[in-house]
Amino acid sequence: MSKVIAAISMSLDGFVTGPDVSREQQLGTGGMALHRWVHAPDEHDVELLDRMAGAAGAVLMGRTSYDLAEGDGGWGDGGPVGAVPCFVLTHEAPDLETVRARDVFTFVTDGLGSAVAQAREVAGERAVAVHGASATQQCLAAGILDEIWIHLAPLLLGEGVRLFEHVGGQHELERVDVIPSSTATHLHYRVIR
Repeated sequence: MSKVIAAISMSLDGFVTGPDVSREQQLGTGGMALHRWVHAPDEHDVELLDRMAGAAGAVLMGRTSYDLAEGDGGWGDGGPVGAVPCFVLTHEAPDLETVRARDVFTFVTDGLGSAVAQAREVAGERAVAVHGASATQQCLAAGILDEIWIHLAPLLLGEGVRLFEHVGGQHELERVDVIPSSTATHLHYRVIR
């Protein structure tokens, strides 16, 4: 069965976006600096990016993440990982005529369990990549998350969206790996159940 893995860039003070998230600034004010390791990688970042490439067989994401990027055509004809199938958690699916990449996005209105089951079926042996803070929080709180990759940026944002705001109590993690680079410290944890 595929693993459910969240991989997300975070500031040292726990934020995955800066304040004032909008379609124009999808990572909020100052939030692009969280992804310096992707846009100006050193050799350690490049090695990690190569390891991660092709690992996702499906993506699980929230509706807010979808709306922010889709609203301005941010993903073009794909999703956050190209043509990898994306399962969007939502209370109400959009009019499918407005969805640019209808063959990539599936809108799941019957809950997290259903979305994860559908994503796992499509992913096969590859991972279900969890995209965004809300979906990560929901998976952790529900006991569904298997692993967490934190790409810790040497940055204090001061405000924005926190990653570990609503995680349903205490969770124990086992450190699997730490990869230091000049732009981030990459922390890999397994969630202990």
